[in-house]
Amino acid sequence: MARREFEVIEAAVGVPEIEGPEEEERVDRLVALGRALSDPIRVRMLGLMAAAMAGGRRCCDLPDLGVPVEGEKDSPGICVCEFMDYYGMGQSKVSYHLGKLKEAGLVREEKRGKWSFYYLDREATRLLLGRAAEHLGTAETRIQNL
Repeated sequence: MARREFEVIEAAVGVPEIEGPEEEERVDRLVALGRALSDPIRVRMLGLMAAAMAGGRRCCDLPDLGVPVEGEKDSPGICVCEFMDYYGMGQSKVSYHLGKLKEAGLVREEKRGKWSFYYLDREATRLLLGRAAEHLGTAETRIQNL
């Protein structure tokens, strides 16, 4: 029987090599994006913020404290209390989820007095999702070229 020798491939198939700090940072951003989108509540929060951007918001019934009133054109987004009511969660849990979305760069925070409002950063979202698609396309090309 003939003896065959197999060449050992050291690089893991499908795992793109990190080629420097820029590539490492991009991978870290994609990991944060994955974490942010890995929870159904956070995905729903993004949907709620996207819907809120389509029209004015009314929150907390405290317009004299800088809270936007219904129909206000420059409505900054949704405050934590609105998420608390909508999802039936405590403030710390809502803040945790919003923190993950902010970490991924999908959400921005605007402070008005003691109130914090969160809104979807549409441009950053498009950019991040585009980079994710680009990165995965690059990885697919590398696999096909093996």
